Formats: sequence, structure tokens, C-alpha cells
Amino acid sequence: MAAVEFQTPVEAWIRRFKYPQTGLGGLDPAAGAVVRALALAAAARAPGPPPDLVVPVPNHPRRLRARGFNPASELAGAIAGQAHLRLGVHALERVRDTPTQTGQGRAARRRNVRGAFRARGPVPARIWLVDDVVTTGSTLGEAARALRRAGARTIVGICAARTP
Repeated sequence: MAAVEFQTPVEAWIRRFKYPQTGLGGLDPAAGAVVRALALAAAARAPGPPPDLVVPVPNHPRRLRARGFNPASELAGAIAGQAHLRLGVHALERVRDTPTQTGQGRAARRRNVRGAFRARGPVPARIWLVDDVVTTGSTLGEAARALRRAGARTIVGICAARTP
């Protein structure tokens, strides 16, 4: 479930959110507000009952250290907070440091994330899996496979934007 298509002007807001200028002293509050609002709008349209847990797509620890934050975690936190849902920031981990998906085709993206995620323990039946942008669905699909192996039965992908 995506709020909008990833194209102008949304693309610029999401890039500002994901890659803040270090000279600004951290995250861009305006971009954060816009992208969080998009994620909340997508969550409001999610099908079915509310989830038992909201899980962000995790970054590998190396990428998390380099960026300083996980965009998907920021969005998942906003969604869980707004809807008074449980947030599972540590329910899923990225066990392989994958190269960026940017610029890769569908098959390469699928290969790139194969086996990249592992659940850290049993998870409840209904999950909302949150990411910032969905292009081919490869990352969400692989993360969902790990969650299914850990007990999830219904997984709904929530993102701010999707590529057209």
C-alpha cells in the first residue's frame, strides 16, 4: 500500500528525507513531515484489521551507522504511534550488507536481497511491513518471507511511495 507514486515533486521530498544535508545539522524537518504524512496516509488505507505489530525494513548495521538513522524505522514509528500499535523495530534484522538497489533491474534486485533478512524470534500473525519507497517489491518480498518463517500469516506492505 503506497500513498503516491515516486515522481516529482514527491521524489525530491523523499530524497531530502533519506539523504539530509549534513550541514543542516541532521534530519530535514520539512521533508520528514511530508514523508511521514505520506506513510500515515498509506497506512490509513491498508486493507484488513489493524496489525499486531508494525515492523520497519531494517538497514544493515554498517549502513545504519553511516546514515545515522533508518528511514523505514522513522516511518514505522510514526505509523505505530499515530494508530497506537506495537512497534517491532528489532523483530527483523538484515543479516547481509547488500549493495543499494538503486539502478538495478527486477532480477538483480531480487538476487541482491535473497537471504538478506532474518526474524529475531517468533512474530505475531498480522504484520504491517514498512519501507520508504517500493520499486519492484523485492525488498519487501524477501523481508516478508523471513517474517512468514517466524510465524506471520498476513503481511501488508506500507510505504510512502512506489515507482510507477
